[in-house]
Amino acid sequence: MKFPSMAEANGRTLGDEEVAAVERVIRSGMLNSVWGSEARALEAEIARLYGARHAITCSSGTAALHLSVVACAPDPGDEIITTPITDFGTVAPILAQNAVPVFADVDPRDGNLDPDAVARLIGPRTKAIMAVHLFGAPARVGELRALADEHGLMLIEDCAQAWLTELPGGRLAGTMGQIGCLSLQQWKHITCGDGGVTITDDDELARRMRLFADKGWDRAAGRSHASFGLNYRMTELQAAVARAQLAKLPGVVAARRRTAVQLLEALKDLPGVRLPRPDGHAWWLFPVVCPDGDAPELAAHLAAAGIPARAGDLAEPLNRAPVWGAAIYGTSRFPLDGYTPHPCPRAERMVERTLLVIDWNENYTSEHVELIAREMAKFRSRP
Repeated sequence: MKFPSMAEANGRTLGDEEVAAVERVIRSGMLNSVWGSEARALEAEIARLYGARHAITCSSGTAALHLSVVACAPDPGDEIITTPITDFGTVAPILAQNAVPVFADVDPRDGNLDPDAVARLIGPRTKAIMAVHLFGAPARVGELRALADEHGLMLIEDCAQAWLTELPGGRLAGTMGQIGCLSLQQWKHITCGDGGVTITDDDELARRMRLFADKGWDRAAGRSHASFGLNYRMTELQAAVARAQLAKLPGVVAARRRTAVQLLEALKDLPGVRLPRPDGHAWWLFPVVCPDGDAPELAAHLAAAGIPARAGDLAEPLNRAPVWGAAIYGTSRFPLDGYTPHPCPRAERMVERTLLVIDWNENYTSEHVELIAREMAKFRSRP
């Protein structure tokens, strides 16, 4: 049985609407979002969806996270606490601003940041907390926001994997922190190939992010650069495709939730696995925790049956990545001189032994779910 993949047309919702959107932009003759209308329209639509005062489009999810760090305005050497189980795109913007990533351990039940672990690492140089809603599961951002407010810190939410993830009380992930960051990369719930969006209710943070994304160019003042910035602008082609995709987002998430709940029901009595909580989950991936530490063996069994599963998701948690032994800024390691990431034993065990992820897709059927459940039961019934 073939599983739909986000790398192929059978695993995407791309269709006539996106083709028409691209044609509309090309026929207009204006592909640049400074003078076009598509990116501004996308911003308005996402702001409405999330109930945010501002949405700022940019060229990638990593760029969106960079905008959020820029808005946070860390001094060189300031610290931003984040998770070791995430894509490097979460950490790269911290380094790009000469700040220091501080890795806090995770909740072993779902791999999201543990607020108690974060609290123990807050110090005089801490500037912000960057939480990731891992695999689409809601992180404990209510507790993290209270912690940030207590210490005068900013909370940034990385929602690259968490479109329409719901927090307790019904708010959407991305609206609890001062800034939320979304991704439109190929592998996300919706895509324009690459692209990113930040959301915020803070006028000053929005101003900083817009300026940085456009080379610090204050367009109202003519050819005048008000501050340092890069070119992180989204193109009109990206924005037009993203708008067509955004209209399909509720259906994408609903379909993923429907089959994920079917698999949860099929696995509810299976020994040796800890299943994810469905509350608010957007199911970018379907994660399973194997407390006995046999996730690599289970993943190999599933993969041999044609199921897109893998253990750990990462080769190693980011606090153990080889990058920390390499030069990052030419021959200088400032501000990382003498830097050694904190150990995160729970994250390290998850990646090495207990975490298994199954690719998830809105085009999965009940037959896909039945095969996964059958093969997982077969593995557990081995003598």
